[in-house]
Amino acid sequence: MVKVIQLLIYGLQVGSIYALLATGYTLIYGIIKMINLAHADFMMLGAFVSLFLYTGLAGSGSPMWLIILIVLLTMGIVGMLGVLVERIAYKPLRQRPALSSLVAAVGVSMFIQNFLRCIPAVGPSPRAYPAMFTSANITIGGVSISGIQIIVILVSVVLMILMQLLVTKTTIGKQMVATSCDKDASALMGINVNKVISITFCIGSALAAICGILYSSVYPSIHVYMAATIGNKAFISAVLGGIGNTKGAVLGGLLLGIIEVFLQSFNSSVSYGVSFVILIVILLYKPAGLLGTVEMEKV
Repeated sequence: MVKVIQLLIYGLQVGSIYALLATGYTLIYGIIKMINLAHADFMMLGAFVSLFLYTGLAGSGSPMWLIILIVLLTMGIVGMLGVLVERIAYKPLRQRPALSSLVAAVGVSMFIQNFLRCIPAVGPSPRAYPAMFTSANITIGGVSISGIQIIVILVSVVLMILMQLLVTKTTIGKQMVATSCDKDASALMGINVNKVISITFCIGSALAAICGILYSSVYPSIHVYMAATIGNKAFISAVLGGIGNTKGAVLGGLLLGIIEVFLQSFNSSVSYGVSFVILIVILLYKPAGLLGTVEMEKV
């Protein structure tokens, strides 16, 4: 029983990161029906931006308020980069076929990765990520929980709750819901659709940035291609829960993380492939996802 609880904690830790990144995927898809394949690269940007800020502003033993400031600055910087990418690469293609935006997202991802490889401060080689948070362990009844695990799970839960409140309780959240339903009708009702889309990209990119900080704190080695694997897992999580549904993204991420960790305890070589098996099964038997709804297209 102790082993099961320990694995469950590891699963929640991994699943929280998947869920947080999947929320960004599903927000952007819900607004403009675009699968932003470059979204996970903003997680990588968040890891590097926070590394440079920590190196320049803080250091080992820095007070918590300074760490929080670095996290907020990282979210702001990467959020603005997300808005910039949307304005330059995606906005001109909104009225084009969906394939155009998909190809553009692939191009943006490749550009970000290879551009950073050319910067001497980043380069192609992995870099060590500093221990910004406490790593003290807590043992309860034989179950060990590290400080970083608690931080990852708590921060992810708080952010996902705040995102749900943002979408359901605030004016901008209601505008986002309206825009996702019908952009033209929303514009006729006085909603600034361009502003809503920009805010959505900013929020999604900021979530990816803090996801990069949490992920790098658990696995303290970062490089320009670090987002490839976790990006695939987060996308599968979004599809599993129902892409376009924030609650579904959370559910899908947590389920995938728990399933993956339990499978790794039996055979680590099959856990990665099982994620894609789950994706295929979901697309075959419940293409809308666990909490998604089938959309009816007018002809």
